[in-house]
Amino acid sequence: MILGALSKNLSSVFYGWRMIALGAGLRVLGGGFHIYGFTVFFLPLSQDLGLSRAATSLAFSLARAEGAIEAPLAGYLIDRIGPRPVMLTAVIMSGLGYMLLSGVNSYLTFLLVYMAVISLSFSAGFMHSPIVLANTWFIRRRAMAMTLISASVGIGGTVIVPLLSVTVHSWGWRRAAFFAGLGFLILGIPLASLVRRSPESMGLLPDGDSLPDSNPGSETAANKGGLREETNFTAYQAMRTSAYWMLTIATMVRVAGLSTMMVHFIPIMVWRGLSEQKAALLLGAFALLSLPSHLLLGWTADFVNKPRLMALSMLSATSALLVLIYGEGEWSLWLFAILFTAVESVFPVSWATVGDFFGRKNFATIRGTMSFFYMWGAVAAPVVAGAIYDRTQSYSVMMAVMIALFLAAFLLYALLRKPLAPNVATPWP
Repeated sequence: MILGALSKNLSSVFYGWRMIALGAGLRVLGGGFHIYGFTVFFLPLSQDLGLSRAATSLAFSLARAEGAIEAPLAGYLIDRIGPRPVMLTAVIMSGLGYMLLSGVNSYLTFLLVYMAVISLSFSAGFMHSPIVLANTWFIRRRAMAMTLISASVGIGGTVIVPLLSVTVHSWGWRRAAFFAGLGFLILGIPLASLVRRSPESMGLLPDGDSLPDSNPGSETAANKGGLREETNFTAYQAMRTSAYWMLTIATMVRVAGLSTMMVHFIPIMVWRGLSEQKAALLLGAFALLSLPSHLLLGWTADFVNKPRLMALSMLSATSALLVLIYGEGEWSLWLFAILFTAVESVFPVSWATVGDFFGRKNFATIRGTMSFFYMWGAVAAPVVAGAIYDRTQSYSVMMAVMIALFLAAFLLYALLRKPLAPNVATPWP
């Protein structure tokens, strides 16, 4: 009886929320084992292979360059064949890649495994595809749907990073990498297999709206939800707007700062006086703190002006870096972690803005073209930061540059406006 009531309640929940749960689950794996997890491997891997911080950062940056180059094609494929095949490919390659990473013995083999196996499809499967799911299944609740997926990265960091740190400390980074690969395969394949392409593919409408009435003169919830009025830009039409380029440049700055911090987080905290293990715990706490930050910004974004909300997040990031530079004591590192969560937490708001501005039909392609341009910030910044540290033994110069860039992003977001619709509106297929 209880199971029957539970089944009935679950069946009444819009199917799109199940897709959000699947996308979030995949982000938990990707965030914990790779996005946050890579910084746990940073120092022991570089010490084992005799690498400088710039050389180790270069692998991360080359992988981001690879992701930028393939992003337009990945977006096109997701729009054409759906996210599920792309997700499955990414899960399998990442899992096998981390298992292979555990056996590398030179810088060349490290680069080959990291770039040609782990990172080849990671962005397409773990970053692009889940956000495309949210944009496809939701319109009115788009920002919240994207936020739930994006926030799950922090859950992965909170849960998995401390476990990786303990594993590295107890059994070495190689065994930790092998276990990370197993985690990808055992947990990721079932999740990706359950993904469905769109509400229309299941006879549903976005946001759980009612299907159109058979009476041609009736007004339906689909009309109320704006489905028939939806405007869909092509990638070419989007690229002809100033909003596209303002979003892309601001995102490039934001991603550059976040990527630098994620790669160098533990080294930076060690530079500020923490032990490696304490720095790893702070990284886990940072990931945990990003969860309420994500939820707060995502909930707010569906009711306020999204560009202005993104502008405020850049002021929070600027304040965080000032605290990190000039603050004294461990409390300043915790305050930095709280304030800097806005940089990552505003990601779903940014992509919800892209969906609001340019529509659903070609969202993955448009996102892919934007990624081609903005990811170069993530490519260059960690290597530059590593090179500056190798030369000066300090991260202060890097942080001063990041403050200037975040202020520039603040201005771009503050001036952002929704573009005029193209001459012909294209409905969802």
